[in-house]
Amino acid sequence: MSTAAAPARSLRAGTVLADLIPASRARDIALVAGGAALTGLAAQISVPVPGSPVPVSGQTFAALLVGTALGARRGFLALALYAVAGMAGVPWFAQASSGYAMPSFGYILGMLLASTVVGALARRGADRSVLRTAGAMVLGSAIIYAVGVPYLALATGMTLGQAVAAGLVPFLIGDALKAALAMGALPTAWKLVGRKG
Repeated sequence: MSTAAAPARSLRAGTVLADLIPASRARDIALVAGGAALTGLAAQISVPVPGSPVPVSGQTFAALLVGTALGARRGFLALALYAVAGMAGVPWFAQASSGYAMPSFGYILGMLLASTVVGALARRGADRSVLRTAGAMVLGSAIIYAVGVPYLALATGMTLGQAVAAGLVPFLIGDALKAALAMGALPTAWKLVGRKG
């Protein structure tokens, strides 16, 4: 009887995917470190964009997935670890870069905030259906750009319009594809563990 009751409790409202793993401090540390490592690994999937100091990379997708899967607190900590380690010299930002003196660092700060917001939304069920997942991913991407584009303008001396042209417009199609992947992956993960979207 207790075996049947445990899965039902684990799928209650307010649960994120990471909560399906038995709770412990070791679990939370592993999830945070794993989230940071996943983001660093995804950042190495990077393609330069002609005319832009910001490459297309997998790190934004990873940051949003980490936040959604881990929840706001662990998502924030994972992206904070990613940012702090990268600033300290770990070469796991896009194109194996590190430090904070780069025009694209604002996007990393935006990812930190976005992972927290999408994690909070996931606690409210935003990752359990295709449409809600799409909304969370769009909001998360908008937050990344809201921080990253003005930072790019300040760091490079571009006007805001130039920063939008160089640091937002070339990435919209890729972001739509990333959102589509998340729209399929997250609700499917819930269905696999017995929760309908």
